[in-house]
Amino acid sequence: MDELKLLADADARGLRYIEGNATRRVFPSNEAIAALAAFDEPLPSSGLPAEDTLALLDRIGSPATTASNGPRYFGFVIGAALPAAAAVERLMLAWDQCASTFDNSPVSATLERVAGRWVLDALDLPRESAVGFGTSATACTLGALATARRALLARQGWDFDRQGLAGAPEIKVVVSELVHITVKKALRILGFGLDRIVYASVDADGGVDVSRLPPLDDRTVLCLQAGEVNTGGFDPFAQAIARAREAGAWVHVDGAFGLWARTSSLAPLTAGIEQADSWTTDAHKWLNTPYDCAMVICRDARALAEAMNSDAVYMSAGADAQKNLTLEFSRRARGVPVWAALRTLGRSGIAQMVERHHAQAQRIGEELSRLGFEVLNRVVLNQVLFRCSTDAGTQALRSAVQASGETWFGGTIWQGRPALRISVSSWRTRDEDVQALVQLLARLRDAKQAD
Repeated sequence: MDELKLLADADARGLRYIEGNATRRVFPSNEAIAALAAFDEPLPSSGLPAEDTLALLDRIGSPATTASNGPRYFGFVIGAALPAAAAVERLMLAWDQCASTFDNSPVSATLERVAGRWVLDALDLPRESAVGFGTSATACTLGALATARRALLARQGWDFDRQGLAGAPEIKVVVSELVHITVKKALRILGFGLDRIVYASVDADGGVDVSRLPPLDDRTVLCLQAGEVNTGGFDPFAQAIARAREAGAWVHVDGAFGLWARTSSLAPLTAGIEQADSWTTDAHKWLNTPYDCAMVICRDARALAEAMNSDAVYMSAGADAQKNLTLEFSRRARGVPVWAALRTLGRSGIAQMVERHHAQAQRIGEELSRLGFEVLNRVVLNQVLFRCSTDAGTQALRSAVQASGETWFGGTIWQGRPALRISVSSWRTRDEDVQALVQLLARLRDAKQAD
């Protein structure tokens, strides 16, 4: 096998795939999905040629992809990969580094340290914070909440590392009624118990109602969110965090995509958020890095490093080593694409992307309202939540959209009824794509009503 020839073939196939982004079906056809049966073969008794394996993957796999890296994908706040970040990923594959410590990979440790500093600068969060680059908001939330519980127990004189939870003072968790499922998953895995979670009531816009906030004390973790997954709404951070700090509670903010509003003219939506104790956010959402890349940020750098520490006699490192800030011991350098994206965009480029997507989302909301759709949220960020006049019409429109192959977005349940959710977060999405989306929705709805 000629390694360089094989890699060149992979590069060529990848380039052809990228070239087809603008015209590819956004969701694969039934024929492409049926063709996936070709992968269902027995394990070969003898190895097959690598070039044949690559060709099979491209021939069968490429047509069955969801074109989330294209301009007309509006589902799940998935940003397309910026060219600089995607190019860096390709070089990183050639490096094949285990980015746990400086000793494992000096370049990875250096770039991730710089990327962490730039993230704090861009998001205007406390500069003394630690930044760990993990796989997802779920994994990073696990790290943040584990750190929060450990720190609160330490304040009660309890050594969590040695004594565990048996007999420990109970740590209470307060979350929004609209808390994201990844936070609930993290709490469940950490053993907080879903039945013991305390829910805070929300207002009409989906933000926590501070006037009805449950009691807080120095054994409480309060979870707030920047960018509710359906409406894009924000909790009232200044008021809620002030209450929490007065009580001695720990505040964690789930900012998977909404935290990036802080880099733009939309920053007032996040006023007071810098007073929290920990934050999570995704780079693969609004920063448009390749999957999978997220961040846990902790004001008390030592608390995160001690909670996540994985030093061993054969591999010890400083508190800022990524293996001591994240769940992973063996890991890839997820912070390097973040470094590339931030260096290429710069402060102004991040702001322009966020503000452009906000303007596009507002335009979608205004156009859908004009066309008679019911827009259910104030479009404060990049999310548009809407429905048709009947539940059956809403569900029929969703099916028609996804079958068309011209765009893709998903459905949800809002206030007990089906709704549709559009997310604008791809750097590739142009105003023409927004207009095409609105026209498609009107055409499909009218066609269904005419049936």
